[in-house]
Amino acid sequence: MDEISLDPTSAEFAARRAEARKALDALDPAKNLEMRGGAPDDPLRREWFETVYARAQNDPARVPWANLAPHPLTKAWVGAQAKGIAGLRVLDVGCGLGDNAECLAEAGAEVTAFDLVETAVEWAKRRFPRTSVDYRAGDLFAPPAADWLGKFDLVHECYTLQALSAPLLPKALGALSSFLAPGGKLLIIARARDEDAEAEGPPWPLAPSIFTEARRQGLKPLSIEDIEAAPDVGRRHWRALLGRADEHEAGVAHAIWRRAGQ
Repeated sequence: MDEISLDPTSAEFAARRAEARKALDALDPAKNLEMRGGAPDDPLRREWFETVYARAQNDPARVPWANLAPHPLTKAWVGAQAKGIAGLRVLDVGCGLGDNAECLAEAGAEVTAFDLVETAVEWAKRRFPRTSVDYRAGDLFAPPAADWLGKFDLVHECYTLQALSAPLLPKALGALSSFLAPGGKLLIIARARDEDAEAEGPPWPLAPSIFTEARRQGLKPLSIEDIEAAPDVGRRHWRALLGRADEHEAGVAHAIWRRAGQ
């Protein structure tokens, strides 16, 4: 068999991804709700995510979000931290094949990373056999370790919230908040949309009201970047940093909103 390309920028990789995405969309209960007669029995779409990795057969092109590199907005944020993140206890949520977790670890953080799908976690371990990251299989709503609550200096969430339907978002934000240690921060990276724009998905781009909901779940936005589409980020995104609301008195720490090109 001819060797397949593992270069995400290659036409061959893109063709394999497009083929896989078409087949996976046809199997996604969130995209076929009307055909399936009502609300899905699996609101987290666990079975579908497991199917994604099983059908991939170790071909990352067939995992729609696996670009074999850290997200550009994560990488840029890590590089811009004046004090660095070395020594921080970091939790990477929905780690997939591990690229964001490894980016955080390379910057010196003590990283724990988890994914809903055990196959993804095992794949990440194979990709990075000498990693310092503690990879786990786990559910955001039922974390695998009780001592995760209140433990982490930084929680990194990239594309997990946008994979959840709107009714699950309050609970998800509450779960993310519960992982933060005193002084801890939550970094959110997600596709963005205007409040009145139709949210077609999944994934479902997040509206600005997500930050109002975050406040209700005990989080206070510290900075919010509204980032326009660019060559390395093909769609509009949020990059937001939030802290625990009980540590930031109202009127003292205001969210900084800005549009950014990176």
